Amino acid sequence: MTSTPADPPTPVLLVHPGPHGVAVYARDIAAEVARHDAATRVTTPAALETLPAGTPLHAHVTDRLWGSSPEEATRHVVALAARHPLTLTLHDVPQASDGERNRPRRQAFYRAAIEASRGVVVNSGHERELLREEGVWSGEVGVIPLPVDARPVTPGSSDDAIGVLGYFYPGKGHDEALAAAVASGMSRLTVLGRASEGHATDLEAFVRRAAAVDVVVEVTGWLDDADMSARVARVAVPVIAHRHVSASGSLASWIGWGRRPLAVRNRYVDEMATLRPGTLSVVEADDLAVAVAEARVDVGRTWHGVHPVPFGGAEAARAYLRWWSEVSA
Repeated sequence: MTSTPADPPTPVLLVHPGPHGVAVYARDIAAEVARHDAATRVTTPAALETLPAGTPLHAHVTDRLWGSSPEEATRHVVALAARHPLTLTLHDVPQASDGERNRPRRQAFYRAAIEASRGVVVNSGHERELLREEGVWSGEVGVIPLPVDARPVTPGSSDDAIGVLGYFYPGKGHDEALAAAVASGMSRLTVLGRASEGHATDLEAFVRRAAAVDVVVEVTGWLDDADMSARVARVAVPVIAHRHVSASGSLASWIGWGRRPLAVRNRYVDEMATLRPGTLSVVEADDLAVAVAEARVDVGRTWHGVHPVPFGGAEAARAYLRWWSEVSA
């Protein structure tokens, strides 16, 4: 008597503790997968030794989460792959804005991680193309976008400030937002978040540069969900102007709260505008200041009103379950 083979099991999902954006996302998507597959198991780096060798494992990877250098991160991921059949979600893939020193080191890390794994996913077609353009990988790559589950906030009294959401680091778009503030006559800019690790002095220098051109910068620091949603509701003009573009959790967060940010056009922004029509105001870089001035006097255009927002957590979880089944087949 023959029987139908069972579907391949979901791999054990490895999640890191701490506030790093990739770690937070890994925990969120693991919880969503577990809601769709009751057999899902989750582990942490501290508990890996208790996991039998040969157990399939899925991990979210950026070099900064896995080591103090790309080389250390490479050693950790390759050693993990030697013990477990490993699939990966890649974040923050290398690109020109990494600089002459770090770009080749990061390329080498991602190349080694991919070669050691059974399969990889990225969060956008843009990142898949970056892997090819950077000479990292030209083979099969899955694409599962960052999900957005709408939790719209009620508009509050405008703070008459440009808002940039998320961790501060060079290339995040704060300089572009500052230039737009000056050109449009705005005198306030809010950093909704705090400095990324190692970039506190960069943030201090940014605040000084802004003061020199009569723009007051407020840095909120870390905010819990309730405080962040209240601040998001008050921002006059939300802006996305990344130079270092991978996939953007900040862009997804603005959309989730119901805001329609001004997003400077690039390949990733165009991809997300196609995925979620009506949720972004896409502008050319040279037109940002004009768009800021227009949005300042018509704040309603910075709220999208789209419901439901396409591709939420449930759809992402189902996409992962399908992909793992394909990789394991």
